[in-house]
Formats: sequence, C-alpha cells, structure tokens
Amino acid sequence: MTVLVIGEALIDIVDGAPHAGGSPFNVAIGLARLECPTVLATQLGDDSYGSLLQRRLVESGVELALLDPIPDGTSTATATIGDDGSASYEFDLTWDPDSMPDPVAHEAVHIGSLGAALMPGAHRVAELIATADAMGLAVSYDPNVRLAVEPDPAFWREVFATIAPYARIVKMSDEDASVLFPDEAPEDLAKRLASEGKLVAITLGGAGAVVAGGSKVGGADAPSVAVVDTIGAGDSFMAAMLSWCAAYGWPAGDQLDDTELTDLAEFAVNA
Repeated sequence: MTVLVIGEALIDIVDGAPHAGGSPFNVAIGLARLECPTVLATQLGDDSYGSLLQRRLVESGVELALLDPIPDGTSTATATIGDDGSASYEFDLTWDPDSMPDPVAHEAVHIGSLGAALMPGAHRVAELIATADAMGLAVSYDPNVRLAVEPDPAFWREVFATIAPYARIVKMSDEDASVLFPDEAPEDLAKRLASEGKLVAITLGGAGAVVAGGSKVGGADAPSVAVVDTIGAGDSFMAAMLSWCAAYGWPAGDQLDDTELTDLAEFAVNA
C-alpha cells in the first residue's frame, strides 16, 4: 500500500538557478527516500522544467501520476532569501486538474499548500479527501499558507475550515498558525486541535516543534545547524512525520502516549 500525495510540483528559482520543488513534491520525495512507497499526483508542463521534476522523482523512487490537462508551462516560484535564511516567493502557478486519482489503492492521502487552496483544482482536492476519509484512509494536511498568492487571511482560514475536518494528521508552521489562529499560542493550538482526535504538529523554526495527540503533548528542540535557507524544511518534517505514522500503522492521535509523541517530534525535527 502507498501514500498518495496530491498537489503542486514546481521549479523554485533561487538566485536565478532552477531547483525542483513545491511542497507536495518535496513531501513525496521525502517519503520515498524514507522507504514509504509514494505516488505524486500533479500537473507538469511538457518543457525542460517538467523534465527536471520528472527526473528528480525517478531518482528518489516516486511514482508520478500526471493529471490532465497539461499546462502551457511548468509552474514556478521565484524565491528571495532573507538574511536569516527564510524565503519569500512570487508564484506563477497553474492548478486546474480535470480529475483526481482514485484513493482506494492507497492507505493514506497527503494534501496541502496551494494544491488544497488554488481554484479550480482545490474543489476536486476537497472532494477527494472527503471520499478518502469516508473510506477510513489516513488523511494528512499541511496548510502551508502563502500570503503572496492570496494576502487575505480570511481566505486561508476558510480553506483550513474546509479541509481540516477530514484530516487525521495536521502539521503547520508557527507562521501558518499566526495567520490561521492569531490569538492562540502554538502549544495551546496544538492541544485544542488534538482534542478533536487529530495528531497535530506545529513547527517552531529554530525552537523545534510541538506535537499533540488527544490530551497529551510532546515536543523536541531543534538541533543547532548553520542555516543556508529554509526552503523545504517544513516539507522534510512533514515527510518524516508521515513515514513515522506509516511505521506505526497510521494511529489516531489519542492512541499515542507521551513517549511516542516525543519520539515522533524528535524524528521529524532531525529530518
């Protein structure tokens, strides 16, 4: 059984150089490298950027499910790196798939970022995860808020309210949380969402992460590293979190004890 990842694959342009990226793409790559069989359902243009993305998927062992229609060109995100390594983006993105894969052959579905938010494709993503949840599959969601695409926080809150009820696993950054739930501290937010039966992780940059399940909370400090840039860091955490959950049989949050939550947090933070 495999993990089905749905959403954008794009080219990050950093200092004028193209790099394979896109949050769902990165999560799929990470899962496959962590030996979780993974399918990525995405749209790619028939161009050199699309070929680059396909090569990277093949190199990491990800199965590609190309979604029609084929866009005129592969999507891009031009990144500007700040002094602290954080990245801001300017997007040129198409997300309008005609249909979605059948989730029946998979044990989990991961969605997030612009693939869960950008119309018209977001409608089809929402329909698919409702179906996946009804089938008893583990649904994972990372909102990955991008104010450069839509600056209105109310838009992202509406997307979260649409998707989150179907998600067994929710991960967000503290930056996402500050947009979606500006009046809640990350640990309080993680505990509240986890009380609804979810497994919830909130990453805190250099401060590590907090992970909550049921009424229990775990966490981990971040290792000390020399930051080059933060592109894909949250996606690496997400991939590791999902691979950990796969190894434990996709548990609900309230099935994990404090030690397991801490182990999960440490594994994902180190990734």
